[in-house]
Amino acid sequence: MMLIRAPGVYRPQADTRLLTRAYADAHIPPHRRVVDVCTGTGALAIAAARFARSVTAVDISRAALISAWLNCRLRGIDVELLYGDFRTVLPGRTFDVMVCNPPYVPCWSDRPPRGGARSWDAGVDGRSAIDSLCRLAPELLSETGTLLMVQSVLSGVDSTLAVLRAAGMKAAAVARATIPFGPVLCSRAAWLVDTGQIQPGQRDEELVVIRADRSRQ
Repeated sequence: MMLIRAPGVYRPQADTRLLTRAYADAHIPPHRRVVDVCTGTGALAIAAARFARSVTAVDISRAALISAWLNCRLRGIDVELLYGDFRTVLPGRTFDVMVCNPPYVPCWSDRPPRGGARSWDAGVDGRSAIDSLCRLAPELLSETGTLLMVQSVLSGVDSTLAVLRAAGMKAAAVARATIPFGPVLCSRAAWLVDTGQIQPGQRDEELVVIRADRSRQ
């Protein structure tokens, strides 16, 4: 999929492709209300729009939303765009499906990242966005709602499953792929070794798609 991408906007790559395939394999019924959190170029919003009743795309980056708007406009796709932090702009809304490729890369600081790093830096444990998403999911999803989210094993897949289950959702890993380190992880490999997050000489990571469904009462 050829996509317009403004400077500083996350380039769709292996995690985007893995999540897109997982969405296709999830057999989501048609005419659902879908929200794409951390939309970037809008790749997931575009993939979801084919059968969705409505699609909402959220990002903290204006450049990302402009990119998503252009990509959707070129394909004749009507998408609602929301600018801001998903933690503040989504509460009070309800969706049937939430898809998300959040920031999940561990970094050496918990300070809020700037620029393009907002697409990947997620605190020292890689969970600054993931935990918030997991806790918000039951509030944002309808009674039969589904969350599909991609992350690295470096940011704790078992922790994600535990948080979702503690929030009353049925959760499981549904897709995996191992890929070589990109430039960001290569640049901090020594720190990841020093903090025990990877093995010496390790230069690949496993990506995982988590699916979580609202439990029917």
